[in-house]
Amino acid sequence: MRVRLALAALFQPSLLGLLLFYPPGRFEWWRAWVLMGVFFVATVLSLVVLARTNPTILIERFQPPLQRGQPFADKVAVVVFIAAFLGAIRFIPFDVFAWRLLPSPGGSVAAAGLAILLLGWWVITVALQANAFAIPVVKAQDARHQRVIDHGPYAWVRHPLYAGTGLLLVGMPLWLGSSAGALVALVPMAVLAARIGIEEGFLRRELAGYAAYTERVRYRLVPGVW
Repeated sequence: MRVRLALAALFQPSLLGLLLFYPPGRFEWWRAWVLMGVFFVATVLSLVVLARTNPTILIERFQPPLQRGQPFADKVAVVVFIAAFLGAIRFIPFDVFAWRLLPSPGGSVAAAGLAILLLGWWVITVALQANAFAIPVVKAQDARHQRVIDHGPYAWVRHPLYAGTGLLLVGMPLWLGSSAGALVALVPMAVLAARIGIEEGFLRRELAGYAAYTERVRYRLVPGVW
């Protein structure tokens, strides 16, 4: 587990650096270096917190994104989301250094983007603390005695992990200086919205009490909106 934690702490910022600095990115792009540092520190802090409070979820989150018992529709959704997520990040350096499709956000907007990103990371970490069944795939977890989680952020929205991911996706391009990148982030967010339909349909059929939970907590991602 310690080896996996160490690899996880290094993998995310390393992948981010590859996506951002591979041409047409530039190594003097200081905002990208700051972002990599933020990713590294946030990853380490999240892993430490989860290792102490909910170590089971770390074991599950290290499992592959395609698994036995996972509905075919969810397998498709996961593959499309991963491609859209990586593509949205890859778009940013092209827009910043080559295309410049929209005016670059000002310094205050960029700083707000970094704050939004950190808020998204915090929401994801808190959601993983609260829900030991938040595995990366949709499938029955009878052997783990899965139950409905309705405390913590799950008392406000039904999918706080996705809500946090959406904040991260929007905040990242704003900090890096790509207004168009914030719009492109809507693509992976739309895939997540579609996956919610797949996941909730499965949970209504397979998880006792989930239908009643959706009546108590009516919003999926944004309280008061959807």
